Amino acid sequence: MRRSGHLNSMWGSEGSALLEFAIALPLLVVFLVGIYDFSGAFNQRQKIEHAAQIGAIVAGAQPTSDIYAGNGNPDSLQPVVTVIFNSLKADGLITGGCTLPVTPTPNSGLSWTYTITGCPGNLTVTIDRGKVDPGVTAVVGTEVTVIYPYNWRFNSVIQLLIPGASYSATTNLTETATVHNQT
Repeated sequence: MRRSGHLNSMWGSEGSALLEFAIALPLLVVFLVGIYDFSGAFNQRQKIEHAAQIGAIVAGAQPTSDIYAGNGNPDSLQPVVTVIFNSLKADGLITGGCTLPVTPTPNSGLSWTYTITGCPGNLTVTIDRGKVDPGVTAVVGTEVTVIYPYNWRFNSVIQLLIPGASYSATTNLTETATVHNQT
């Protein structure tokens, strides 16, 4: 009799360990995928920040002779968009499906927005050659903003664990860099 009681308690502890593992495993998977996903988003953000910085450096060095309100597509901004596009492509963020050149949408003042579609999301580059520093009345700088989507993988794991649950599977990462105009 004593042996039988020992076996029952042994099976009881193994059963509870199995139950604890079954409860803990989905949480562990969520944490691991979350860590992987957030590190991927951070890595992509760093690449976008780098592209915005080199774009701003190139923009600040471009001549301003064709920069005026009403000019729909200044030639001096094409190298800026090209260097940003090539930087993101070299970093592996942009894969086939999208190409240059792109015609910008003029914004108010000395700002233009370029939208490149199909890369696998939309790459948006806004170049503002009319950046004014506080306390200064003259245009002294260029601001470049790069927006590119990050597609979260976490959403598919949540769908497996909790059918019907969801959150936005795409987040637009935005980075801005500003430099003083050189010309």
